[in-house]
Amino acid sequence: MGVMALGMLIPAVHALAYERFLEARSFFYASVLGLFAMTIITITTSGRPRRSRGGLTDLLALFAAFAVLPIFLAWPFYEALRTTFFINAYFEMVSALTTTGATMFAPERLSDTLHLWRGMVGWFGGLIMWVAAVAILAPLNLGGFEVTASAEPGQGGTPSERYETSGVNRRLQRALHALLPVYGGLTAVIWLCLIILGDRAEVALIHAMSTMATSGISPLGGVEQAGSGLAGEAVIFLFMFFALSRLTFSSDTLTGVRPGLLNDPEFRIGLLIIVGVPLLLFARHWIGAFELDDEENVYAAGRALWGSIFTVMSFLTTTGFESAGWEDTRNWSGLGTPGMILLGVALIGGGVATTAGGVKLLRVYALYLNGLREMEKLVHPSSVGRASSASRRIRRQGAFVAWIFFMLFAFSLVAVTTLFTLTGVDFENALVLAIASLSTCGPLVTAGAEDPIALAMLSDSAKLVFSAASVLGRLETLAIIALFNPALWRE
Repeated sequence: MGVMALGMLIPAVHALAYERFLEARSFFYASVLGLFAMTIITITTSGRPRRSRGGLTDLLALFAAFAVLPIFLAWPFYEALRTTFFINAYFEMVSALTTTGATMFAPERLSDTLHLWRGMVGWFGGLIMWVAAVAILAPLNLGGFEVTASAEPGQGGTPSERYETSGVNRRLQRALHALLPVYGGLTAVIWLCLIILGDRAEVALIHAMSTMATSGISPLGGVEQAGSGLAGEAVIFLFMFFALSRLTFSSDTLTGVRPGLLNDPEFRIGLLIIVGVPLLLFARHWIGAFELDDEENVYAAGRALWGSIFTVMSFLTTTGFESAGWEDTRNWSGLGTPGMILLGVALIGGGVATTAGGVKLLRVYALYLNGLREMEKLVHPSSVGRASSASRRIRRQGAFVAWIFFMLFAFSLVAVTTLFTLTGVDFENALVLAIASLSTCGPLVTAGAEDPIALAMLSDSAKLVFSAASVLGRLETLAIIALFNPALWRE
């Protein structure tokens, strides 16, 4: 709350520079009052001894950050806009902070300052997940770390005892000190590249922050409207690789069986999906284009293939940007239901401990190993597995936990879909809304449905369901269940 209160000074100065005094006052007053409240709270609680039960209190604080903090973040947004209800502003801030990126406002309705604030909130939400992964989720064996032995912190003792050995504040400080320069530096590089390629500074900054946070927030309605064109898409495409595996930017919490990026199963499965899905979809059309020996068809095929590769990569990382060539992909290939493909790709999601949502590639890999071994045993019942001890752990216990998560995710999907239908949404749109919120890929509401879903037309209860599902998708079902641990509430 204190960091975001300080951050409100940036849109305040931005609005003041463009002489939008109402917006400047809204953000400035919220910043001052927020800092005053945080000072009073700090003074009040400074003398209290801090007790923790296995880190679950810190997990509860992380949950509160995504569910309660948006109330404070929505206040200046609501006061500056003045043409909406507070619940809509809260919806926007939850969607941004959880890096879901769904919006109920047309781009032209919001000023550059409000777009900047949405991008900043999404960027901060991505940073929270980078830092919380190593400081909170990994010690508790949550967020995908429960699958692999190499991610388990330490040896011997219970997880709670190991967690209490090192204070969470110290780990947060170390993680922030190590990751903030990387996160901020990569964002700055994207920003400069997009400006050089022709984007306005504000647009380039928001797209840069959205790429690193995989929030999909755009002041234009998408990168296909940006002035940087296909070259800008190529830059964004390269930096979306940081959402495929944590090993692309850090080795503090290993997510793979073997060290090294090229040996990381998450990265390799991600590459297989990014390349394989477009090739499988358009193989017949590529053959047809070359048989006709028509240069125009070959060019159209290449543009369509790039559009599919970029869009698949974007939705796999749950960013949700569509390529300018995606429309060419649909028209040229004759693909009737592209939304179903994007829904499936977003459900898979990106890497563990990254800003991407979804089920996560590591869990898919664990189930793949288990399935491969089971099929081998069907053919040779007396065979002995040839994998290492770490791979055997993933194949057995890891696959078991991954399967539990898949079942919980399926139950969550059914429950959220049912809640949406009870609020008056038809079944198909309810299913799309449920997948978009649980996978934290908000742009699915326009790309995944046959007709774009107007979020502003949803009832207040449906908006609250979407917000709650976004928080659930960001923290994952296992983490929410961990909050019901009696040790947390026994205090």
